[in-house]
Order: sequence, then C-alpha cells, then structure tokens
Amino acid sequence: MHPDSQYRHLPRPGEHLEHRYGPNVHILSQPYPMSLLTELCQDHTTQPRFNAILETLYDWLLTAVCSRELRTAQTDVETRMTQFNPEGRYVGEVIDRNQPVVVSSIARGGILPGARWFAGLNDLLEPARVRQDHLFMARVTNDLGQVSGVEFSGSKVGGGVEDATVFIPDPMGATGGSIVETMRMYRDEVPGVPRRLVAIHLIVTPEFLRRVMTEFPDASIYTIRLDRGLSSPEVLDTPPGTHWDQERGLNDNQYIVPGAGGLGELMNNAWV
Repeated sequence: MHPDSQYRHLPRPGEHLEHRYGPNVHILSQPYPMSLLTELCQDHTTQPRFNAILETLYDWLLTAVCSRELRTAQTDVETRMTQFNPEGRYVGEVIDRNQPVVVSSIARGGILPGARWFAGLNDLLEPARVRQDHLFMARVTNDLGQVSGVEFSGSKVGGGVEDATVFIPDPMGATGGSIVETMRMYRDEVPGVPRRLVAIHLIVTPEFLRRVMTEFPDASIYTIRLDRGLSSPEVLDTPPGTHWDQERGLNDNQYIVPGAGGLGELMNNAWV
C-alpha cells in the first residue's frame, strides 16, 4: 500500500489570540471554551454545574495542548477493512504512546483538573508511562489581606522526570507564586531533566505571565483567557503584551479582575 501524504504531518489546533508575550504563551480564547468559562465565572454557577463545566474545559484543553506538546510518531496499522482490502490501513502521524508524562496536581484548585488530565492521558498513552504527583500549597496573606507569598507544605512525588513532559493544570494564574514554586521543585529537587514544563490554566494575568516567563523562559503556558481588566483604556485598546509593563490584572489584594472569584472554594464547596 502506498501511504497517503495528507496524514504524514497532521495540522495542529488552530488560532490563538494575538499577543506580544512571546512564542511560549498560548491564549486559546476560542468561542466554545470562552462561552463555558463565562458561565463558570458567574455568581449563579454553583455545584454541581460548576465542576461539570470545569471538567469539560480541562478535557477540551487536553486535546488542544497534547496535540501541540507531546511527541508524535509515524504508525502503520490495520483497520477493520483490511480483511476486505489490503489498502485498509492507516499510515501516518499519531501521538507517540510510549513517552513519559507527569501530571502535577496542586492542592486545592488543581486537584480536579489534575485528575481529569491523569485519566485522559492514561487513555492516550501507555498507562505505565503516566504519573500523577500531588503538591500541597496555599496562599499566604498579610494583615491587610494581601497575598505575600506561597506556603509549600509538602508533596507526593512518585519518581524522577527525565525526558518527561510535566503538565501543571491549575485553573487560576494570578501572581505566579504557585507555578514558579512548582517548576522550581521539578527543576532543582526532582531527579532528572524534564523535556518540558507546561502550565495549563483557565485564566491568567499579565503579572503572572511576566513572573513565570522571567524565571522559566523555556516553559509553555496555555490559557483560555487573559485578564487585564485594571489596565487603562489606552492599554486595553492594544494587543496584549504591547505595553506589558502597564498591564494590570490584579487588584490590591492580588485577586484577578475580572476573574472568577475563589475557584478552590467553589470547586470543593469549602469556604475556608
């Protein structure tokens, strides 16, 4: 059978929002996820609808991100039609099932996204090559209610990360403290050199992007929405990143505007 050239190199997922943050930032503000995210952020959206939307969004992100970030390979497999026609084969590009990946689940906002990605990657890849780690972090606030840092209280890391794609699905990228601490741990404390660090979010701020990309310029960041709602009208009229130093998406308490409120609380119905 002669291979069909159209399957040799498959297209990757489509358009990204125009921005000036560099090639490793991917803003996937397409109508389908933006519509669901808009509902997720409204006061009337509570359990069980809240978690159902969150799961759908991270399932969608799984397809978009894996098609870009994971290694591919050429395959030659029989279909059910091979018994009737010798040409009944698929020859072409697929995601390589035999590659190591790690899902880093950050308590508590990243627990449900991490679980969805762990399940989805087990369907896509060889399960023995898929691992989920658990990290326990919390925002630290001062007497004024402002975020002053991140408290890293422990982790459950199941091994090294040599040549692994490390996925960090955490819904809200506000200050960047949790993601930077997570990436630092995999770079400095876990054995092996990861192939790539990939952060996956629903919403991020310009401040978040600046911090993460400054400290980890080779990491990949994916988000559905960029929130810079406290920027001036003049800045809002320009493509994101044009006046990065003037963009603002965090209020004085370092919460995202327009944002979505406390996703960790909503996700768990635990208001502490």
